[in-house]
Amino acid sequence: MTYRWLLPEHIEDLLPDAAWRLEGARRSFLDALRTVGYHLVMPPLMEFTDSLDLDGAHDARDAMTFRFPDPLSGRQMGIRPDMTLQAARIDAHGMDHQGINRLCYAGPVLHAHPESGSHTREPYQVGAELYGIAGIEGDLEILSVLLDTLKTLGITGMHLDIGQVELFRRLIGQAGISPEDEKFCLACLQRRDIPGWLAWTSRLEDPWRTRLSGLIRLSGSAAEVLERADVLLADWDDRDIVLAPLRAVAECLSTIAVPLSFDLAELRGYHYHSGLVFALYHPQFPDAVARGGRYDEIGMIFGQSRPAVGFSFDLKALLPVITQF
Repeated sequence: MTYRWLLPEHIEDLLPDAAWRLEGARRSFLDALRTVGYHLVMPPLMEFTDSLDLDGAHDARDAMTFRFPDPLSGRQMGIRPDMTLQAARIDAHGMDHQGINRLCYAGPVLHAHPESGSHTREPYQVGAELYGIAGIEGDLEILSVLLDTLKTLGITGMHLDIGQVELFRRLIGQAGISPEDEKFCLACLQRRDIPGWLAWTSRLEDPWRTRLSGLIRLSGSAAEVLERADVLLADWDDRDIVLAPLRAVAECLSTIAVPLSFDLAELRGYHYHSGLVFALYHPQFPDAVARGGRYDEIGMIFGQSRPAVGFSFDLKALLPVITQF
């Protein structure tokens, strides 16, 4: 017997209390961004998968995308699993200027599979993207916007963790690591497999053996990580290039009420991020409640590579700690 009232797994209704809180939070989020100069865009729910996939990156979003043939064109279409790429497409081809561009968005996305057993397959994604500022000023602005908007939503008790993808990318590039070994390195670091990592790096010649083996332990308070990184990378020509943004963040965020830590082995989104990455954690949730970072090359698939940094999060997932609407 078919029960017509049953919904698919990881799909749910929002009843009045939760629905009103989600709508109030959405309005508050967008109003806060509008006051600091961010412009609202509304990408389509579905489009050709050419625009939704990162070429050759095999990003996790590829497996998340519902795909189907378009009855009008015959081409493959997909329902958006994320709006970051759509915002990059709009910046590249939908705006009238090529200077600094600030965009924000809010709406449902659809995942073919839940990210984990507790996640919905229909997140309500909100986010902001800043284009055209290549320096640390852009990273600091987007971090400030993220923290301020969450404060506007009445969410407290957060912890901010920051990484630096460019550090790993430069190290393995200069060490001459093969693409196959690079994949192993990514998997090993993401699992935090310290014995496996040390065994693999032991095959390298110094100074790369020392530098790469120490990378997995560069996590903790901002001051401690910077001190250890200075020692580990002391004779490396690129040390100041990759550590300067971290020092700037540590200095500028030293007075915020949110605890700050660094994790230089955090490589989530490695295939499209190009610099600083960050994640916000809340004690009530096992996973990060918001993520973002710099991804200067992402617009290349649309024919226009632009400095870009942004963040996004699932507003629906935060409903347990959103009580003021």
